[in-house]
Amino acid sequence: MPTIFDPIEMGDVALANRIVMAPLTRNRAVAGLKPGELTIEYYRQRASAGLIIAEATQISPMGQGYLDTPGIYSPEQVAAWKKVTAAVHGSGGRIFLQLWHVGRISHTSLLPDGAAPVSSTNRRPNAKTFAADGFVDVSEPRALLDEEIPGVVADYRRAARYAIDAGFDGVEVHSANNYLLEQFLRDSVNDREGPYGGSIANRARLAVEVMQAVTSEIGAGRTGIRLSPMTVFNDTPRDSDPQALYNHLVGELASLGLAYIHVIQGETGGSRYPDDAKVPFDYGALRALCRGCWMVNNGYGREDAKRAIADGTADLVAFGRPFISNPDLVRRLREGAPLNPLREDKLYGGGAEGYTDYPELDAAG
Repeated sequence: MPTIFDPIEMGDVALANRIVMAPLTRNRAVAGLKPGELTIEYYRQRASAGLIIAEATQISPMGQGYLDTPGIYSPEQVAAWKKVTAAVHGSGGRIFLQLWHVGRISHTSLLPDGAAPVSSTNRRPNAKTFAADGFVDVSEPRALLDEEIPGVVADYRRAARYAIDAGFDGVEVHSANNYLLEQFLRDSVNDREGPYGGSIANRARLAVEVMQAVTSEIGAGRTGIRLSPMTVFNDTPRDSDPQALYNHLVGELASLGLAYIHVIQGETGGSRYPDDAKVPFDYGALRALCRGCWMVNNGYGREDAKRAIADGTADLVAFGRPFISNPDLVRRLREGAPLNPLREDKLYGGGAEGYTDYPELDAAG
């Protein structure tokens, strides 16, 4: 019977344990939207995770949705990320990069020449983003033209190649939390006609094409995807038939042989079992379709994470906020040690405080 502390082969990557650091936006990119010196130290401190999935990183200037988030589309960004991956590898860790396009969750002030955000639709959600003036309403988007979509797919392909060039062990494609790919997936958002709208197969087409492009570029054994079938994060209602939609998508991806599928269970940042979900979602049905490792996420603690691995519910468990305040989270979980409290006021933006100054067990006494 495996434990959360046992090694595992995840696609082409060998992990020392099954504890994953989830991608966490911290808004600390420096000039040029690059990771800086503090970010190098931040990830190095957390290298005992079996896998680090680095923060969501935009694949193009049009993919940005929040102030001071890093990119992976310029040579300068690749060079900066190389220092991060070298630090993690030097400490014995493994690290993937999450590839991100926010779609309509953005603001004109963050985009080239004040452009409108792009999406599957021209409808604006009642959502906010973080810009130079603080939290602001997102801007009205415009619907991508069908002929523009191959360019977006090419951006994902290029970003995946740049991630490998930067020394990452692989990439995770962000198709969760109602950013661009999920804006195409859900019929609650996607109101278009043509090859990328209407039927489930058409709405899933962009996500499938992106995954085909990325895996053909860097190999399926170094590629994962993140999904959030039941979240309403970013003011996005659930699909009218989420089970059928995500069963189809995971079934389509099965033939690619992905390293893993990473699923946010329930509501992002909330309950794994939302009270307003009229029909329970069967994550087990997706797991049965998955041909790679199955990674679960959302509020797991030491005991339920251990159970999930022991009973086969999951192959990997991702932890988010606990990794922010506990760089030595793996040790704390192993020893049953108490966790450092989280500095909520230091989550987004700023310097070392609440970022690289959380004590490890020995330093904490």
